[in-house]
Amino acid sequence: MAERIWDKFLTERDKEVFKLAGYGARAGFGKRPALLIVDVNYAFCGDKREPLLESVKRWRQSGGEAAWDALPVLQNLIGTARDREVPVIYTTGVRRSDNWDAGSWAWKNERSGEKPGGSNRDGNEIMPQIAPEPSDIVIYKQKPSAFHGTNLISYLTLLGCDSVIVAGTATSGCVRATVVDAFSYNLRVTMVEDGCFERSEASHAMTLCDMNAKYADVIDSSEVVEFLSGLPRGMYNLPRGASQKAAE
Repeated sequence: MAERIWDKFLTERDKEVFKLAGYGARAGFGKRPALLIVDVNYAFCGDKREPLLESVKRWRQSGGEAAWDALPVLQNLIGTARDREVPVIYTTGVRRSDNWDAGSWAWKNERSGEKPGGSNRDGNEIMPQIAPEPSDIVIYKQKPSAFHGTNLISYLTLLGCDSVIVAGTATSGCVRATVVDAFSYNLRVTMVEDGCFERSEASHAMTLCDMNAKYADVIDSSEVVEFLSGLPRGMYNLPRGASQKAAE
């Protein structure tokens, strides 16, 4: 079996436990998936490609070069999904100008509410390389999970989805929370390994390990693209115009 990104962080006992306990079985794709892109915005990518330790000086949540490496992967996934008329759903944050609604976020980060230096960009703006189109859906959220306090599960029900394919950031934060909630709704979950990124190498790898063990299939984008390419068009009643927020 090929080495996985998390193997170097596991002890020999860990590996034996996973094997004996039966973790990591392949759940498989669903029949009616949605592609879910979590929080790939300026706040998590920065406004240019630069080393992580430089990027986080201005964009405290930046994934640095890992974010920019993921963007072409996401472009390919999104392009394939749109071509097959599979729902593409984005999430990003929304916040009051006074940051009052940061709530518990402010308790765990000393830079909460900080504006990025040298940029006027809204950190919640989705990266232009993967900008939503009229047939896509954008979910605005305030907490880690894409499901918490949003219409996501209602939209998935409306679309008749039985599964989600998840990519984005941060792997150990909003992606993880979204994957666990999707699993809790009895949706089949696939995580796109090379389409997920974050600041911490160890957290990224071990989150992928945990998710693959219990809640999702963690696989390469090439396999996801192959699966999406084989789906018939016309399965979904997708939006046809601008989102409500964009139209206001």
